[in-house]
Amino acid sequence: MAEHIDGPLYYETMGRSGPVLAFVHPNPMDQSCWIFQMAQMSTWYRCIAIDLPGYGKSPKARADLTMQNIAQACWEAIDDACPGERAILVGCSIGSSMLIWMHNQRPQQTAALIMCGTGYNPKKEFIPARIEAYKERGIGYRRAYTFEDFSPAFRATPMAHFFADLFAERNVFGDVDTILTQFQAYQQPEPEGHHAKVACPAIIISGSEDNTHRSAYALQKRIAGCEMKILYGAGHACNIEQPGPFNRHMIAFLTAHGLFPGAPHQG
Repeated sequence: MAEHIDGPLYYETMGRSGPVLAFVHPNPMDQSCWIFQMAQMSTWYRCIAIDLPGYGKSPKARADLTMQNIAQACWEAIDDACPGERAILVGCSIGSSMLIWMHNQRPQQTAALIMCGTGYNPKKEFIPARIEAYKERGIGYRRAYTFEDFSPAFRATPMAHFFADLFAERNVFGDVDTILTQFQAYQQPEPEGHHAKVACPAIIISGSEDNTHRSAYALQKRIAGCEMKILYGAGHACNIEQPGPFNRHMIAFLTAHGLFPGAPHQG
C-alpha cells in the first residue's frame, strides 16, 4: 500500500471491455468531472476515474505525503480494477502532473498520456494562495474554486453551477487537511529528467482561456514528441466546457497511435 495514505483510493468504473483508460481529476474537483469522457469512451474502453486523497470518497493522507505516494496509490486503484493491465492515463491540472509521476513509476504499463489544464511552471507560485484560501475558508472553498477552473463565459452557465454544487455536496466526505498536504506535496521539486523520461505517446489539450495555456507550450517542449491541441474559448477544465471537441481530440490521438479499438458508429 502507498505510504502516508489511509487506505486504497476510491474509484468509479464504466465500460466492461477494451483497453484501460484511467482518469485523474484536478483541484478542487473529484472523479465525476470526467462524466462526459466516461460516458462516451466506455463504448470502447474500460474506464476508471480515481478520487485523489481527501477528495470524493478517498481516504485521508498524512504529513510527509509525496507525489510518488499519490502516483503509487493511483496505480494501486488501476491494479484493483484491472489487474496487470497497461493503461492510457488522462489528467487535468494536478491530475496531469500526476500522470508524469505515474509514467515514471511504471513506464512499461503506461500506454499514453492525455493531459489538459497543465503547463510547465517550476515555481508553482499559485500554491501558497490556494493553501491560505483553504486555511481561511475551510472545505467550503471548493465551490468558489470550481468556478476559477472555468472560463469567464462558462462560469455564468447553469452547467457550471451544476458542477460546482455537485462537488460541494461531497464536502462532507472531503478532508481539508489532506488537501493542504497534497498541495504541499505538489510543491516538492521534480527530479532531474522528470519530463524527458516520458517514452510514450503524449498530448496536451489546452483551453485558450486557461491561465496555464501559455505555459503549456513550455511543457510540450519538455516531452519528446508531445502533441498539442487547443480548445478556443475553454478554460482550465476544458474537458467539462467542451466535451465534444475534447473527446474528438482524444479519439483522433488514440487512433493515430493505434490505441483506439473501434470506430464510432455511423448511424
